[in-house]
Amino acid sequence: MKTHRIGLNGSPNTIARDATRLCLLLAVGLGFSACQPTAKVAEAEGEDVTGIYTLVSVDGSKTPAVVSHDGARLEVRSGVFTIHADGTCNSKMIFVPPSGLESTREVAATYTQDDSTLHMQWKGAGKTIGTVDGNTFTMNNEGMIFVYEK
Repeated sequence: MKTHRIGLNGSPNTIARDATRLCLLLAVGLGFSACQPTAKVAEAEGEDVTGIYTLVSVDGSKTPAVVSHDGARLEVRSGVFTIHADGTCNSKMIFVPPSGLESTREVAATYTQDDSTLHMQWKGAGKTIGTVDGNTFTMNNEGMIFVYEK
């Protein structure tokens, strides 16, 4: 069995690039900006989506979960997604990349709400759509499914 090491001098290799891509993908899915409130959030029909949601699975695997995307593997240990009534949301995720050093990523976004669907805008990283069904918040980020529960 061949082992791969990431050089101390920071020289790139396939594993390091793939791990970096996966970390960036997770960061993009969780956003990088503060949110702007919208009247639509306050007037949302029926269900109150605000609250604190805890990450329960990634791509169908219960957390802590080892996920793979574009050949890179990453352990997602835990996560929390908070939806505020003012049109803002934020996330905190703890993960371990192939380097073995636990990392924490905290990010924020703006959202608008259309019934049970949240349209999140990430600074410099595009948009993500999530849905709330009862106490479950589900977000699809570039094909990776993140499921959170209140």
